[in-house]
Amino acid sequence: MGLKQYTDNQITAAVEEMGSQAAAAIHLGVNTRTLERRLARIRSEEIESGESREIPEGHVVKGTSTLYDAQTGEPKLEWVKTSLDQQARLEAIQNAVDSLTTVDKPKPSKANPPGPSAETMAVIPITDTHIGMYAWGEEVGEDYDVNKAVNALCASVDYLVEQAAPSEKLVILQMGDFFHADNMSGYTERSHNILDIDGRMSRVLELGWHALERCIDKGLEHHASVQLVCVPGNHDEFIALATQNHFKSMYRNEPRCYVHPEPTTRKYLQYGNVMIGTVHGHQTKDNDLPGIMATEQPKMWGDTKHRYFFRGHHHHDRRIEYNGCIVEQVRTISAKDAYAYQHGYLSGRDMKAIVFDRDFGEVARSTVSIDYIKKFHNRGTI
Repeated sequence: MGLKQYTDNQITAAVEEMGSQAAAAIHLGVNTRTLERRLARIRSEEIESGESREIPEGHVVKGTSTLYDAQTGEPKLEWVKTSLDQQARLEAIQNAVDSLTTVDKPKPSKANPPGPSAETMAVIPITDTHIGMYAWGEEVGEDYDVNKAVNALCASVDYLVEQAAPSEKLVILQMGDFFHADNMSGYTERSHNILDIDGRMSRVLELGWHALERCIDKGLEHHASVQLVCVPGNHDEFIALATQNHFKSMYRNEPRCYVHPEPTTRKYLQYGNVMIGTVHGHQTKDNDLPGIMATEQPKMWGDTKHRYFFRGHHHHDRRIEYNGCIVEQVRTISAKDAYAYQHGYLSGRDMKAIVFDRDFGEVARSTVSIDYIKKFHNRGTI
């Protein structure tokens, strides 16, 4: 339905509440450019109706200009010239600086949700979302861009969080290639493969970070605590570290949210008798991961019985049980780019939430496919 379902007042209120047009677009479930065009029309209508002739707060009148009719001498149009007074000018500059440094401002603490129903931990592995990728439907079968990526991510996490019973903690495993490109030039740093990218890097980062923030906040509404684990992929080796530090700063005043701070390519956590490892998977072999886990974390290995290693990179499902550890490769929610299509990488698209009991390991899981999201949860934006 797009923006037609919203009134002008609802749209402007959403922008004011969310703090930016990009965040409002995600909140409303619409394309950012569509929102920008609607806002421009709203402003144009205000000017035509004369609503904008009031002198803005903080401005002073410098003078007026009047256009007179050449025949009658009657005034036809009048412009009121204003400018910011000195104090307002300084405040405007400070506000502009503040808007550029919001990444350093911690979010306020959220109220606790209802208590968890059991001693459980929910885990949502997110991998290879490739935010910033561009795909042309005529070439690969489906259009894909920044807006479609973040809307698919948010809708999938919303569904999975709501499906799971409240737990002691929700762990979001961000397993690499969250962003499609690591630089403004649009190629991978190691292999220098040319990438199909959508838009400017600053916009991609803003929308991607807003989307992940929404996922964390959704988790805090439903679970007693949230942990974010970020590991780098081959597409976002450096931005993954920036993402980790961004959210560590953002949630530093939220005692219910913990961002794992290690600058490593593999990370581990323990929940009672359960051990979880995560890695992107482009530099390791699956059959080596149990031994790597035991070598890097011998105490955690010895203190647990149920061990799982999650990884991404190859975009398809595979689950193998080795001695002492199950290694699971998960699908992505992302569409195919030209490279994947040309090489015949045609795996399905979904996202999962796995629930672990602190004593007995995995006890439940939910899966949501991109087709389900498109039909029931996309609001016409995916």
